[in-house]
Amino acid sequence: MLLRTKLFGKAYEFSGIKELLAKANEEKSGDRQAGIAAASVAERMAAKHVLAEVTLEALRQHPAVPYDEDEVTRVIDDAVNETIYSEIKGWTVGECREWLLADTTSGEMIRRISNGLTAEMVAAVTKLMSNLDLMLAASKIRVTAHCANTIGLPGTLASRNQPNHPTDAAAGIRATLYEGLSFGSGDSVIGINPADDSLGNVMRLLEMTHEIIVKWEIPTQNCLLAHVTTQMEALRRGAPVGLVFQSIAGSQKGNEAFGVDVGMLDEAYALARKHCFTAGPNYMYFETGQGSELSADAHHGADQLVMEARCYGLAKRYHPFQVNTVVGFIGPEYLYDSVQITRAGLEDHFMGKLTGIPMGVDACYTNHARATQNDIENLAVLLTAAGCNYFMGVPMGDDVMLSYQCTSYHDAPSLRQLMGLRPLPEFECWMEGLGLMKNGRLTEKAGDASFFLQR
Repeated sequence: MLLRTKLFGKAYEFSGIKELLAKANEEKSGDRQAGIAAASVAERMAAKHVLAEVTLEALRQHPAVPYDEDEVTRVIDDAVNETIYSEIKGWTVGECREWLLADTTSGEMIRRISNGLTAEMVAAVTKLMSNLDLMLAASKIRVTAHCANTIGLPGTLASRNQPNHPTDAAAGIRATLYEGLSFGSGDSVIGINPADDSLGNVMRLLEMTHEIIVKWEIPTQNCLLAHVTTQMEALRRGAPVGLVFQSIAGSQKGNEAFGVDVGMLDEAYALARKHCFTAGPNYMYFETGQGSELSADAHHGADQLVMEARCYGLAKRYHPFQVNTVVGFIGPEYLYDSVQITRAGLEDHFMGKLTGIPMGVDACYTNHARATQNDIENLAVLLTAAGCNYFMGVPMGDDVMLSYQCTSYHDAPSLRQLMGLRPLPEFECWMEGLGLMKNGRLTEKAGDASFFLQR
């Protein structure tokens, strides 16, 4: 396969699909660190020009990791709908981009085509899009799911209530959780990152959050973001689990670094369907983020955008309730500044939706990255316009356990007001019943966590 072009009098040639994809990627410090990024803007544009003429069939034939060497590749390729694939395999990447952006292409049409795509196809078309392209295409696609409530409906924006505590103190978590609820955060999930991953502590926090959900009749689900094996044992012992969580990677080796494989995730999914207290049928929650494979030396020479797209292909196997890219959490070694973080957030959101999963974004950054809270708010506005399913809700946007900066409990209500959106419908009815919301707006009663201590 000849992958070459001439640009401004200079010839550019790429050794293979993997190199072409890497050099067509927008500037990322992680790709630069891996030594696979384009050497110049001109080379990047040359790579994009060549990539636009590559067929979807060629991308399927050249996955980032060979089929017989990687179970993530096998999961993605085996799931392809061959009838749909046969209709589109002759498209070039450029033609796919034009089709996605065309006024005549609906979200329903895109959802159907997604079943004929592999992760490399999804990543390739993403590389040819501007930020506005990514927003426009993503805004067409709605992916809904149901656990205890329904996420992803048009006109809604959800928020994960994240009441983390550095010592997992029950009183601190409870107070933080109540504050978030009073602002309307928690319709996506009440999800705690435990400081102590032990089974006893995980079960204790699951029982505490479930008790609050039952007492206040909250139409939501709980989740403890411990390792999936700990959650599986908690399920076996009868703990009240709403969603089952795991961080995943885009390669078998990357997942091994997380201590998981496809067989384990299959088992967790089966346990969730059998034992979660929620109605379902969607019980899984996955988190991802560009750069995790590189940090584990598990990227196989592929760029971080391609590996991220493969995460979504793996997640789709489990019909998740929600998937979340923790876009700026890994640090500036992978996404250096607000420009790269913004680009990655828009890329990930679009790729998740194009893959066919309910996608949210943790619009966040670490304190050693070249980004500010204003940058993250900018990204949240862009993602809301693009139809993002949900964001994180953290007190004052500053997570005291994970030590990173994020969206706050106040941000989701502000974004809803700005964009004319509502909480998830079941949750909005609950808030109205308590007098915390009226006609889609928070009332004067909202934001006062002491309300929950009065009974």
